[in-house]
Amino acid sequence: QVQLVESGGGLVQAGGSLRLSCAASGRIFSTYTMGWFRQTPGKERLFVAAVVWSDGKLYYADSVKGRFTIYRDTTKKTVYLQMNTLKPEDTATYYCAARRGDWSDRPVLYNYWGRGTQVTVSS
Repeated sequence: QVQLVESGGGLVQAGGSLRLSCAASGRIFSTYTMGWFRQTPGKERLFVAAVVWSDGKLYYADSVKGRFTIYRDTTKKTVYLQMNTLKPEDTATYYCAARRGDWSDRPVLYNYWGRGTQVTVSS
């Protein structure tokens, strides 16, 4: 069993930055993929970024490429999402997720989820 706890959300002006953290407890196997998703009320949950635990390979949604960076600290079992040049359309609840397997952008394929952290970007 894996537990995920997100932190780092908040209110920021457009153009600003935030760093989200996702602390994992339980055993994270090298075959895991860790991902960030986001969701706004009434909309589907969307893929943002992912990192493969074993080799650090990275994946991003087109909407955040060049602005967001995902990275992991294997000793701390923590995944980070550095978000720069934030836009109002980045406003959402951000969720951390873990998948037993290769990267996917489909939320249904992730096995474990955190409770989310709110990010609000004002214009």
